[in-house]
Amino acid sequence: MPSFDTVLEPDMVKVRNSVDASAKEITTRFDFKGTSASIEWKDKEKEIHATGDAEFQLEQIEGVLYAKLTKQGIVLGFVDKQDKIEKLGGDRVKQVYKIKNGLDAPEAKKVVAAIKESKLKVQAQIEGDIVRITGKSLDDLQAAQAVLRKDLSDLPLSFDNYRK
Repeated sequence: MPSFDTVLEPDMVKVRNSVDASAKEITTRFDFKGTSASIEWKDKEKEIHATGDAEFQLEQIEGVLYAKLTKQGIVLGFVDKQDKIEKLGGDRVKQVYKIKNGLDAPEAKKVVAAIKESKLKVQAQIEGDIVRITGKSLDDLQAAQAVLRKDLSDLPLSFDNYRK
């Protein structure tokens, strides 16, 4: 039976390039000269760490980061800004941004619910951090993709691993 996988994955190379471009801009901007402003990519944790002298400076760094991510074509829905701003030594503060990779349980349940509500002749099955959708015809699968794009427009879903 034809199938495809519904996934939530950003292009990590583009994310890394955006962070590197942001770091380069921060080192050259006049308003960041002589400050501890920096941004770095933590590959293992899939996190971005921004540090600055004050919360106001973190907001400026965030603006630079979001601009670079958008320029690379990364949907900002992949960026999960953590609520807590950590205090470092002295006046320094740190903000952490987690990059979403894979559907977590509530999001996967939303995908399955959207498919069931559509009354299409397809089945949705959660398999780890993906949702596999199977159907008898390719037309049904394309209709399922259209439903997901429309109903879950807040999630930057992508579809891959097509099988005929």
